[in-house]
Amino acid sequence: MKNHIPNFITSLNLVCGCMAIVAVFHNRLDESAILIAIAAVLDFFDGFAARMLSVHSEIGKQLDSLADMVTFGVAPGMILYTMLEPGYHFVVDGHTLNFERYEYIKYLALLIPVFSAVRLAKFNIDTRQSDSFIGVPTPANCMLISSIPVILIHQNGYTINPDGSFSLYNFIEIIGNQWFLVTLILIMSYLMVAELPLFALKFKSFDWQNNKLRYVFLAMSATLIVTSQFISIPIIIVLYILLSLVISIFKIDSSSK
Repeated sequence: MKNHIPNFITSLNLVCGCMAIVAVFHNRLDESAILIAIAAVLDFFDGFAARMLSVHSEIGKQLDSLADMVTFGVAPGMILYTMLEPGYHFVVDGHTLNFERYEYIKYLALLIPVFSAVRLAKFNIDTRQSDSFIGVPTPANCMLISSIPVILIHQNGYTINPDGSFSLYNFIEIIGNQWFLVTLILIMSYLMVAELPLFALKFKSFDWQNNKLRYVFLAMSATLIVTSQFISIPIIIVLYILLSLVISIFKIDSSSK
């Protein structure tokens, strides 16, 4: 029975991904983001359960990639596709806001599922990625994308400067702009398949010595979530990438001495 526990958790990840896509079809992008967040937690625990139970199988590895393709590849692509459709709008503080959209720009959102598939395929055959990642993981990319509609819908009244000189509306003008979304699609598609080393949040044990970096990152992330709410999500993803780059550069410098 214990051999099937990790696969059962992976299957729940897949169910959440399918439900997230259905939510997008009904224009409930914030609900889709919540389902994706639940799937991300399940995606963490299926691997954790496999390591704790010492059960590893090729079918589990393949099932995990297939589930991730739906949840963290197709679902975020559909979110961006919807946001780039002409006529897309949302309500902030009771006001309906619309953005100019060109008809065929929305199809660029399909690059996310394509590059997610390439990323997952590379992961399955790359022996270097057992304890770390090469390229931005699909869950991280998906969390970044799915956080955008949540910020637009729920982060009402947020003021970045105390004097109100940079408010939520200014922030929305940036992240709701179609050219920002197109730029995000192109950058994240590249980063998913780039030769970019990133540390993995894989806990083989809970001791401090072997997990200092993970604990520090999680503590920083928790602090950001408490202080900045939904806006913290893209900040955390960017912090994850930058911190990984710093670690990588430091290792190169130290090894060259």
